[in-house]
Amino acid sequence: MQCSRLSQVAFNQLILGAQILEADSYGAKVYLLTDGNILKLFRRKRLISSALLRPYSRRFIDNALRLEKLGIPTLNVLQHFTLDTPGMKAVLYRPLPGKTLRQLSQLPDFSWQERLPDLVALIKKLHQSGIYFRSLHLGNIVVTPEQQWGLIDVADMRFLRAPLPQRLVRRNVQHFARYIARERLGQEFPLVELERALLV
Repeated sequence: MQCSRLSQVAFNQLILGAQILEADSYGAKVYLLTDGNILKLFRRKRLISSALLRPYSRRFIDNALRLEKLGIPTLNVLQHFTLDTPGMKAVLYRPLPGKTLRQLSQLPDFSWQERLPDLVALIKKLHQSGIYFRSLHLGNIVVTPEQQWGLIDVADMRFLRAPLPQRLVRRNVQHFARYIARERLGQEFPLVELERALLV
């Protein structure tokens, strides 16, 4: 997918009426546009970095395309932009319909015991496909209306040519466990069962 220039005037028009979904100390990072699509901004924070050769926006796009080829539901990239601000790019995409596992877990009738087999199956599929997804957590896993399990926010991902070695499986599970602890979900989330199922 080619990268086209988006002028400041066109950018301002695009985000008119948009809702800011995510921001950091630099400003807005993710916009929900009025048409339901999402605009995600990528800033190169260091003057010299690997992002000069392969921008994070390009990684985001490439990872989404590779997931799609592997049959893992994900977002649908529409356009790739270079912005007027130096070091900034943006990706316009159609979000994966559904709710994140974090959102679903807050519903009154939600059961981790019912959902755990599907979560294990998804993570095992990633590991068997050689996908190391450091940002794997409940907010990046989406269950679609058709009950398919997919991924969003896919920039922080590596693809290996073979299934993940055990050390990377363990590291992936450790990242997931830290998220559970950070979100204070330890009492409700069956982490021991998940670890037992994945680290066999």
